[in-house]
Amino acid sequence: MITTIKKEFHWEMGHRLPFHDGLCKNIHGHSYRAEIALTGPINDTGMVIDFYVLSQLVKPIIEELDHSFMVDHQDNLLIDFLNEHSFKATNVEFYSTAENIAGYLCDRVIKTLETIQHTIDYIEVSIWETEKASATVRKIIPEEHRQYLLFDSK
Repeated sequence: MITTIKKEFHWEMGHRLPFHDGLCKNIHGHSYRAEIALTGPINDTGMVIDFYVLSQLVKPIIEELDHSFMVDHQDNLLIDFLNEHSFKATNVEFYSTAENIAGYLCDRVIKTLETIQHTIDYIEVSIWETEKASATVRKIIPEEHRQYLLFDSK
């Protein structure tokens, strides 16, 4: 039986979109919410993955983002300011749109899955910037990141 599990995570983070013609070009922040969905067969313990294990994999990523300022690596003005004042920053190689943050988090979670045995085939990450605005990325877990080992409950 193929099943999808979902878990939510929350953090606060600042950003700006320097290319934007509206207010988003200014420094501002959001109370982000992420929903991570993992799909795969149920293992011998009756789970796709233990929710606790998923939390342990994702928690360090969220802690890295929480109360940081996500800044594009080409935004030299802001990088210099953040460094000069020793502010917590997450430097990335993309504009910090909800779409790109969803892709970033998706790729980071896929990478952490390499550290455990799992049967997960698909991942979906949804990021909410506000209560009414979100972006979702869906990816197949690449073969090299899968470990098709079922747990023996005997």
